[in-house]
Formats: sequence, C-alpha cells, structure tokens
Amino acid sequence: MKDISSDPKQQAILGSAFQAFATYGFRKTSMDDIARGAGMSRPALYQHYRNKEDICRSLVQHHYDKAAAAVSEALSAEGSVTELLTAAMLKQGEGVAALLASPHGMELLDASSSMASDLVDSGEGALQALYADWMTQEAAKGRVRLPGEAPEIAATLTSALKGVKTHAPDFEMYTARVSLLAAIAGAGLSVK
Repeated sequence: MKDISSDPKQQAILGSAFQAFATYGFRKTSMDDIARGAGMSRPALYQHYRNKEDICRSLVQHHYDKAAAAVSEALSAEGSVTELLTAAMLKQGEGVAALLASPHGMELLDASSSMASDLVDSGEGALQALYADWMTQEAAKGRVRLPGEAPEIAATLTSALKGVKTHAPDFEMYTARVSLLAAIAGAGLSVK
C-alpha cells in the first residue's frame, strides 16, 4: 500500500478521488475525473494507480491509518473514562461528515467494504486492539471495571460505532449518537 503521508501527489490523487466519489458516486466516477481534480493527466494518474478500485483501497487504508493515530492520541490524553472514550470515538469518525453529506455516502461505504474487505477487517482489528489495550491498562490502574474480556468489549464498541455511521441521517445526529454511546460505555466501565 502506498504511503501518502509525505507525498503531495498521492494526497492530491486521493483528495480528488474522494471528492469525485462523493460528488458522482463510485460507479459514475472516471479516472479522467480523478486525474483532472488532481491536476494531472490520465496517463500520469495510471503511473500511480491501476484503476479506481486501487484508489478506493488506498482511501480505505488511509482512513484506517488516520483513525488509528487519532484514537491512540485521544486515549493517551488526560481525562475521565467517558471523556477519553468520547474523544476517541469522535476522532475515529472524523471522515464521516463528508460521507453523510454526500448523496453517494452509502454507495462509497458499500464499495469500500466489497473492494477492500481485507483492509476494513485489518483496520477494524487495529482499532479494536487500541481500545482493548487501553481498557486493560485502565483496569490495571483501577479506573475501569471490565464486565468481560477487553477484546470482546472493544469489538462490541467498534461494531456499535459502525452501526451508528450507517444509520445516522446526518453528521449532527452521528455526533450526538457517538457521544451517547461513549457516555453509556464510559458509565458502564468506570469504577464508581
């Protein structure tokens, strides 16, 4: 997978692709649309990516890399269990606003899930591991009480977050529901 963090061309391509997918939908977006938005020719785009499925896979990987870094940072901060969970869960979904604002958001989620299921599984697993490790550390400090195994609790939380993302009608409702989920989880985990 391509590292785009320090490559302006990769950033331009993926930014253009996401914008085109959100505007036209995955199926109707052409490589010409992506190349034009990235300020390059179509042949130049093909030197970076074979097709739009390859670009979609890079977008998925980039999303999970950013989400893992944001969740890790949020869980490392100071605060109550509920505050840390809220910050982590909201940061995990930072790209959701653009998806929910697009009339093609669900198509993009479906395309990502079908073309990059291995990356989605790996990314979700990495997020689950971050939450599970954090809960285990917090339990060792006496700040949380685990009603089950940390990996299972983490898997439940990340599954619930995916459900909120797919069922929220807009970003405002998404953030409200994520905050509520974090409050419920925080209250259930916190040692009184």
